[in-house]
Amino acid sequence: MADLRVTLCGVELKNPVIPASGTFGFGREYNEIYDISALGAVATKGLTLAPRLGNPVPRIAESRGVILNAVGLQNPGVERFIEDDLDWLRAKTKVIANVAGSTLGDYAAICKRLNGLVDFLELNISCPNVKCGGMAFGVRPESIEEVTRISKENCPDTPLIVKLSPNVESIAENARAAERGGADCVSLVNTFTGMAVDIERRRPVLANNTGGVSGAGIKPIAVRMVYEAARAVKIPVIGMGGIECAEDAVEFLMAGATAVQVGTRNFTDSLACPKIVAGLDAWCDAHGVKEVSSLTGTLKMN
Repeated sequence: MADLRVTLCGVELKNPVIPASGTFGFGREYNEIYDISALGAVATKGLTLAPRLGNPVPRIAESRGVILNAVGLQNPGVERFIEDDLDWLRAKTKVIANVAGSTLGDYAAICKRLNGLVDFLELNISCPNVKCGGMAFGVRPESIEEVTRISKENCPDTPLIVKLSPNVESIAENARAAERGGADCVSLVNTFTGMAVDIERRRPVLANNTGGVSGAGIKPIAVRMVYEAARAVKIPVIGMGGIECAEDAVEFLMAGATAVQVGTRNFTDSLACPKIVAGLDAWCDAHGVKEVSSLTGTLKMN
């Protein structure tokens, strides 16, 4: 058996497979299907200071090879998460708290509240499905650096991951901006902005009109962006975008990722993450790889 352990920002994970924010809740429902302690970590659904009801329905749509979502960061708020879910989740695996806000003050406050309580904070500055904040902070390098800096100042004891939007001019430059701001890691890609049309009604399918595109169809673009970001920064990279199997995860690792997040596949196969963990072990054994961490950044360009 291969050694699947990876070290992320000084924290050891038992393997590099992490369910992505917004696709796994806080893990309780999936834990009824399998023991989620088998996972390297869990990225929580996006947390805000106050509870959010999210966007009106319909807010999920299917298309060829992808889904569109415009859930709008529905969540119970950070205090309910701490009260109801944090201790349970920490007893299972490492916790990545995904945090979101509408203002710089929101990000500062939530990072301060969670500092030292979780294993990592993941700064969601790339959600395309909210009317204010979210992706507004994640497009321009200057704003990325600013929100990262104020967030890191308020979580000095917790590694800060900055989740990058793909809806930008240069993913490499934005990764460098996060690094300048004090990020300990970057994760990418979040969803692309897209639209699906109901041709009978001549209206968008989603009540929000547009939504975030995810799923297998975005993987080649995501792999390319992870490769560009990993070459641009010295901090670790978490790769995501269309991962459905162990071989997909290997692509991201070779492109420069230290760990991977699995999102949409959790909806179509509730056992996706443990299958990918097992598949990574089998792939490494078949290819004579003793440590999965040795795959990171080994891509050889033509």
